Amino acid sequence: MTKTALVTGASRGIGRAIARALCEEGFLVCLNYDQSEEKALELCSELHERGFSVMTYRADVSDSRQVGEMFRAVREKFGPVSLLVNNAGISCQAQIQDLTDEMIDRVLGVDLKGQINTIRCAVPDMIASKSGNIINIASIWGLRGASCESLYAAAKAGVIGLSRSLAMELAPSGIRVNCICPGVIDTDMMSVYDEETREQLASDTPMGRLGSPEDIAEAVRFFSSEGSAFVTGQVLTVDGGFAG
Repeated sequence: MTKTALVTGASRGIGRAIARALCEEGFLVCLNYDQSEEKALELCSELHERGFSVMTYRADVSDSRQVGEMFRAVREKFGPVSLLVNNAGISCQAQIQDLTDEMIDRVLGVDLKGQINTIRCAVPDMIASKSGNIINIASIWGLRGASCESLYAAAKAGVIGLSRSLAMELAPSGIRVNCICPGVIDTDMMSVYDEETREQLASDTPMGRLGSPEDIAEAVRFFSSEGSAFVTGQVLTVDGGFAG
């Protein structure tokens, strides 16, 4: 049986590691990206050289029209999406009074609406086949909040609520929905922090280090496997004990 995965925000960081892991698990993988075309093509070339079947597609997940076109392209090349990994996200550090309408629309558009857009496109084929798997990437900030990251935290809290609700809604159709909340992960998103802050975050993590993209990819590997066939509606924190 063909297994087709779509990973949003797959060109860098966590998404890149997830795409590699899913290829290793036998999935045909669409690498979605928006801005980082060079990185996406580089990853695509690497995976092709390793003998995996992958494609790239540029789409802004906050734009429902672009998302619909992406799903049609994946369906034509690889068949219906059986595994959707909603990883695309952007951060925003600002005090609440400094948030602009543009910042609010952009962060909520990508981090929350973007996941809704992709799920709306994925679900009809999944319902038709009575099977499907959706993995949403949220954040520990969506669970505990974060000073000066209220907008990002609110979006990620929305993802957690979305995941839990859809797990109940879609389970009768054979579709599983789970959510992963990464802790402090060493990716490009960490570039806003200076070295002292990075060291403090590592020190605040009981396991004594920042997480790696591969740590999150391994959680995705579990949720995408038959070993989790009876697991849905779960919110898995992968944070080295940071959130307590």
